[in-house]
Amino acid sequence: MLGFNVQEVVEKNVAYLRNFFDGFSKDSIAVIGISGGKDSTIAAGLLVKALGKERVLGVMMPNGVQSDIDDSQKVCDFLDIRNMIINIEKIFNAAKETYEANSELEITPQLLTNLPPRLRMATLYAVAQGQKSTAFVVNTCNRSEDYVGYSTKYGDAAGDISVLQDLLVCEVKEIGDYIGMPTELVHKTPSDGLCGKTDEDNLGFTYAQLDSYIKWIDEGRNGECPVDEKLAATIDRKHAANLHKLKTIPSFAR
Repeated sequence: MLGFNVQEVVEKNVAYLRNFFDGFSKDSIAVIGISGGKDSTIAAGLLVKALGKERVLGVMMPNGVQSDIDDSQKVCDFLDIRNMIINIEKIFNAAKETYEANSELEITPQLLTNLPPRLRMATLYAVAQGQKSTAFVVNTCNRSEDYVGYSTKYGDAAGDISVLQDLLVCEVKEIGDYIGMPTELVHKTPSDGLCGKTDEDNLGFTYAQLDSYIKWIDEGRNGECPVDEKLAATIDRKHAANLHKLKTIPSFAR
C-alpha cells in the first residue's frame, strides 16, 4: 500500500467496526479469541476503541497447557475486557480418539494441525450464541498471512467480521504501536504454538520479505523485485494454492 497513514487507517477501521456492530444493535458484542499474539491483541484494541470495553469478550482457548497464556491474560487485563478460559483439550482428545477408531481415516499431521483451530472457532461461536446480547465472532487474520494461506479454512480464517484482513504485518504492528498496545505483545515473535517453530520458520521466509514483495506487486511491479527469484516463486506458489481460502464456497447456479 502506498502512503500508509496509520492515523487515518485506525480512524476508518474504528468507524467501520462501530457501524457494523451498531447496525445490528447498540448492545451487540464482539467475541474474539485471544491468543496473546500480535493480531488478536491489536484487533481487540481496535474493538475496544470502536465499541467500548463492555462490548468486547475475550476468549482464551488453550489445548491443554499453553506456555504463553499469561500473554493472553495480559491483553484482557490491559484492555479491562470480560474474558474467559475454555480449555479445548478434552474436545480435541475426544475428536482424535473418534477419528483414530475409524480404519478408513488416516490421522495425518495436517489433520492434527488444523483440528485445534477449527475446534476453537466452533468454541467462539458457542460462546457467541450463549450471550444474552447479539454477538459476532471476530476474525483476526492479516493480509500477509492470508496472501500465502497461513491460516486454517473454517478455523482461524472464519468469523463474522474481519479487522485486519486488508493490512500487512508491518502495518498491523504500526497500528499496535499507535494505539498503545503493549510493545512486547505487538512485536512478539509469531508462533502457532503447535510445533515449536515460529511462523517464519514454517513459511520459509520472513514477514518483512513477504510484505515487501506484496507492496512491490501493489505498486505495479515497478523497479527491482525486493526478493530473489526463488523466493518470489515460492510466495507465488503458496498464494495460488491457497486462494480458495479467501473465496466464498463455489456453488452451482442453475
